[in-house]
Amino acid sequence: MNTELIRNFSIIAHIDHGKSTLADRMLELTQSITGKMKYSKQMLDDMDLEQERGITIKAHAVRMDYIAKDGNKYILNLIDTPGHVDFSYEVSRSLAACEGALIVVDATQGIEAQTISNLYLALEHDLNIIPVINKIDLPSANVEDVSDSLCELLGIEKSEIIPISAKMGINVDKVLERIITEIPPPKGDKTAPFRGMIFDSVFDTYRGAVPYVRVVDGEISKGDWIEFFANDKTYEVDEIGYLRLKKVPCEKLSAGEVGYIIANIRRVADTKVGDTITLASNPADKPLPGFKDIKPMVFSGIYPTDAEEYEQLRDALDKLKLNDASLIYTPETSAALGFGFRCGFLGLLHMEIIQERLSREFEMSIINTVPNVEYRVTTDGAEPEMISNPVKMPPAGRGVVIEEPFVRANIISPPDFIGNIMKISMDRRGVYRTTEYLSTERALLQFDFPLSEIIFDFYDKLKTMTRGYGSLDYDYIGYRQSDLVRLDLLINGDPVDALCNIVHRDKAHDYGKRVNSKLRELIPRQMFEVVIQSAIGNKIVSREVVKPLRKNVTAKCYGGDITRKRKLLERQREGKRRMKTVGKIDIPQEAFLAVLKIDET
Repeated sequence: MNTELIRNFSIIAHIDHGKSTLADRMLELTQSITGKMKYSKQMLDDMDLEQERGITIKAHAVRMDYIAKDGNKYILNLIDTPGHVDFSYEVSRSLAACEGALIVVDATQGIEAQTISNLYLALEHDLNIIPVINKIDLPSANVEDVSDSLCELLGIEKSEIIPISAKMGINVDKVLERIITEIPPPKGDKTAPFRGMIFDSVFDTYRGAVPYVRVVDGEISKGDWIEFFANDKTYEVDEIGYLRLKKVPCEKLSAGEVGYIIANIRRVADTKVGDTITLASNPADKPLPGFKDIKPMVFSGIYPTDAEEYEQLRDALDKLKLNDASLIYTPETSAALGFGFRCGFLGLLHMEIIQERLSREFEMSIINTVPNVEYRVTTDGAEPEMISNPVKMPPAGRGVVIEEPFVRANIISPPDFIGNIMKISMDRRGVYRTTEYLSTERALLQFDFPLSEIIFDFYDKLKTMTRGYGSLDYDYIGYRQSDLVRLDLLINGDPVDALCNIVHRDKAHDYGKRVNSKLRELIPRQMFEVVIQSAIGNKIVSREVVKPLRKNVTAKCYGGDITRKRKLLERQREGKRRMKTVGKIDIPQEAFLAVLKIDET
């Protein structure tokens, strides 16, 4: 294979800026949709959730053949990227497998935060950038202003920007020609020991985990024995090939090519994104740079609404993990909810996707606890301990140091809404850093936030305060010490572990008060008084009472001495006291869901 005729590229864009639609037009122009293949919108987004939400959740790759104007037949490898901040590591590995990238910007919305974040990732990998403005056919398109913003961001001339309409197919052929002329062919030594970088992997029920690789050096053929740098396991290659819309077997893959390897690998967890594959018979000296283990950032308990469905939930999570190595879960028990699992996710979107798939694909009805992050706790100078379950958090006191993860957030918005953004950011313990004006219409604000403050509803509130124009992107920057406390929720003096949460000390009273008020509305009235309390250790910070139902025991006293009524009332009071000591409160499912939606501001 002549590497001079190969182009490996990616498309980076914000959610709903037309990345998948542009990929569809490329597939059409290169006649990659052939034979009995049925065309549909978003050909590379094959999950129902991807189609519905208009985002790419699982990265894809596709090989296209294109005859350029110079008469040569080129191989174009489009290595797609997920379209959300939760999957930023996968994006970086996909970009590392390319030599160039298209940056696609919506002509009606302009540059967004996710676009800038992925652009910086592309520049870190020294990729050649081709700027594209999409949706020029829409009446609300503002091509001039968006072009000015792109020129200022990239330091280019307007003539270098390609205005297109991916939906109508306008100028998509020019994009393909620019890929040929401006993105360099891949470099690599075919004679060197084989090294391939895994940028994605899928699970095949019959053939095991299938890693998608970019071959950097050397060659690989069927029958070779391969090994992974991350786990030292070896496997015999059963099949190799390249990726069109379906897998196409071939004899070998050489330096510069993109394809797949089937080697009867049992678990997707063994084919870690970013890991390096080499040959067992002639191993490379060192792996390719940039690999790291993906660690979950958000944790939540997942429980079946029917306790008898615990085993079905375990089976469903096992099957989801086959295709998603970033999902982790361990069994846990809650006094309020019974048996369930403590699950770790890459972010809130990842959590929503897993919950949605459990509901759709496995018809599971579940309850999830309040999402939280992983804290680093040091007690009396001992070794730091990572805690993701609020129930295991030690009570605040001397010698207890609690650190929480912080992120650096980029918020892009029209300048008119800067005041609103400042207010909500300060309410969420944000630390202001800089403001940069990308154009007269767009301002970029940078803050440092505790991750726990923005995983709930921060993005929704940002969209509301900026009338839909604001966008958010963030990167993890490390742990910082904070004054955090465990806020317990007590029902008649008994703690409800599923509603336990970790909050900043300054916010504990307000948060507890809102939770208590919400539960007072949702817990049905009993024959005895129900006391709802929020507490930090032994200190009660908030209290609400659900009034008891009261039977009129004096109705039969139509006359006589007042002492008769007093005796009856005293007997009733004593009975209610006894009931309170043995009575059991059933907290409705709506209460757990309501706590998730408690207004954090």
